[in-house]
Amino acid sequence: MRRLPVYLVLDTSGSMSGEPIEAVKTGMQTLVSELKQDPFALETACLSVITFDSDAKQVSPLTPIGTFVLPSILAMGSTELGRALSLTAKCIATDVIKTTENAKGDWKPLVFLMTDGHPSSDWASGLADFRAAKTGIVVACAAGQQADESILKQITENVVRLDVADGATIKAFFKWVSSSISTGSQKIEHGASEMGSIADLPPPPKEVQLVV
Repeated sequence: MRRLPVYLVLDTSGSMSGEPIEAVKTGMQTLVSELKQDPFALETACLSVITFDSDAKQVSPLTPIGTFVLPSILAMGSTELGRALSLTAKCIATDVIKTTENAKGDWKPLVFLMTDGHPSSDWASGLADFRAAKTGIVVACAAGQQADESILKQITENVVRLDVADGATIKAFFKWVSSSISTGSQKIEHGASEMGSIADLPPPPKEVQLVV
């Protein structure tokens, strides 16, 4: 069975403490519970969570939705975005089954990255690593006014903005991610080819604005 790998790459730096990180936890809970009720997602989707603060960690390995367990996350430290991008590329290279002459591998992974600030240090090597990875649609979310859209635009052309990083807005973002994973799973089940752009995903809700 070909899997649809999904990577959530989440900023857990100190600036996310309080309401934002609690909203991320609630949003992830909603996302997982909704996907566990979706037969298409249960059939194909696998989820991994990578967090970044003063370091980057894969806190949840790539796991089928049906057996996915929410990780515990805390907000502290700086914003090592470069390390997160390098780690995501490394995980994709290790986790995703490649197509061979004899068998089709996994679908290209969907990546959803959320940050509320600026990288704490040089992140160019991390960006180079990530660009070399074989990804499908990559969506970067600028959560709140301090997030730098111009940096995210270097990672992907698919950038969305949340005007405020509060509970309701972050939850709306995660509900949209959940709908996007469901849509991807359904398209795959119905014989679609790889999803190539954000236009293949459901329209985002009003709280999630596309940056053009």
